[in-house]
Amino acid sequence: MLYQRLCCLAILLAATSPAPAQEQDFSKVEIRTTPLAEGLYVLQGAGGNITASVGADGALLVDSEYAPLADKIRAAIRGVGAGGTGGSQPGNGSRSDQVRYVINTHYHYDHTGANAAFAQDGATLIAQDNVRTRLKTGGTAGNGGSITREVPAVEATALPQVTFDHELTVHVNGDDVRAVHYPSAHTDGDSIVYFPQKGAVAMGDIYVRYGFPFIDINSGGSVQGMIAACEDVLRLVPADARVVPGHGDVAGVADLREYLQMLKDTTAAVAAALKTGKTLAQMKEQHILGAWSERYSPPKAFVDTDAFTETLYNSLRGHTARHGGPTRSR
Repeated sequence: MLYQRLCCLAILLAATSPAPAQEQDFSKVEIRTTPLAEGLYVLQGAGGNITASVGADGALLVDSEYAPLADKIRAAIRGVGAGGTGGSQPGNGSRSDQVRYVINTHYHYDHTGANAAFAQDGATLIAQDNVRTRLKTGGTAGNGGSITREVPAVEATALPQVTFDHELTVHVNGDDVRAVHYPSAHTDGDSIVYFPQKGAVAMGDIYVRYGFPFIDINSGGSVQGMIAACEDVLRLVPADARVVPGHGDVAGVADLREYLQMLKDTTAAVAAALKTGKTLAQMKEQHILGAWSERYSPPKAFVDTDAFTETLYNSLRGHTARHGGPTRSR
């Protein structure tokens, strides 16, 4: 029952399927592998994207997808490990296909569901401090409005064993993999993971390509933090960087810049409406985000135009959240 509840939430948060998770047949999910650079890949299945560094030291994963896909993820890593490094080259006593590290970009289950499976294989789970707290206690995820779901706590084996406040670096496969915390963005525990030697960055759900983003206001997220994080990435990465979103195909710097502009423009529209004293109901009725709907609110969108209007309204009005507790508005 706990597994079904977690998966149901994860499907909702991931915006990958309108069907309940217990109706999804994970046996039919295939893991698609896309090379980013030598020894660096994106794995795409049913949940959040996984960025995988695979080499002589073993494998480092950014996020872990759903638990039922762990075996398929292992197989995908074996495939690229065998093709890129011979499959069993020594490196600190590890095989190239052994998952040694998993970095969670945030706590949502479509990005952390297979944590326990890889930990049982010997992987070290890594995340920002707030991710462990939210996984341990559970709480309420939502946009402060129409999107809200209870999140149960996870089992102890799924909890990160190593946590950090602002920044942590893992030196693996010749790379200096930097996980950097961006406060109050998609949640309060988001990390963006940089692969500077590879010219790539994994952004988790701070950047998504399914339409208007889900900003988990209830879990400490804010549009202001989303904007600040995207601006920082654009400042730090090279012009030809490969940008891995939390959901959707690999992007470039121009795609991220366009997404950032959407966040800024829609936020400005809601801020201007607030300044004139309009209520949330009036904003929805007047379709103040209508200019962006065709591009970012496709049919049956998880975050439709009204829901994103709620998100921006609640974020700009200054919602705060407690770990494991409901959102409070001030």
